[in-house]
Amino acid sequence: MSITNKPVHGSPADTVCNCSLIRQAARRVTRFYDQALAASGLRITQYPILVSLAVSGPMGMGVLAERMVMDRATLGHNLRPLQAQGLVTIGAGRDRRSRVVSLTEPGRRLLREARPAWEAAQCRFESALGAADSAALRAMMARVARLEFSDAPASPR
Repeated sequence: MSITNKPVHGSPADTVCNCSLIRQAARRVTRFYDQALAASGLRITQYPILVSLAVSGPMGMGVLAERMVMDRATLGHNLRPLQAQGLVTIGAGRDRRSRVVSLTEPGRRLLREARPAWEAAQCRFESALGAADSAALRAMMARVARLEFSDAPASPR
C-alpha cells in the first residue's frame, strides 16, 4: 500500500489540518522570536504582555487575558516569572476575587532594552517573508484571532 498526497475524500480540507499548520508555523516563529529576545531574558509569550501593560496601563487579569487571547490560567503561568522578577505586580482589584496587573519601572526598563531586539526580529521576519506577505499574514492572523467558533461540531457537507 502506498501513501500519496491525494485527498481521501476528494477535498484538500480532508487532508490538511488548519490547526496543525498554524501551530507548526507558530512554533517556528516563536522559536525565532525567543532567540531574538534571549539576551533580555524575555520570551515572546511575555513580551506582548509587557507591551500591552505599557500602552494601556494597569488592567484586570480577565481583561488582559482577553486581550492576549488566552485563558486566565495560561496568563497566570506567563505572569508568575514576570512577577518573580519584579517586572509586574499583581494586586487586589475592586473585590477580593479580582486581580489587577501593573507594569513596574524595572518592567518598563526591560521592555525598552528588549525593544531593539524585537524590532530586529520583526525586520528579519519581514525580509524573509516579504513586506506584502507579512502585512497580509498579520491581517489574516488578526482576523483568525477575532473569530468565534461555536462549540457545536461542524456537519460534513
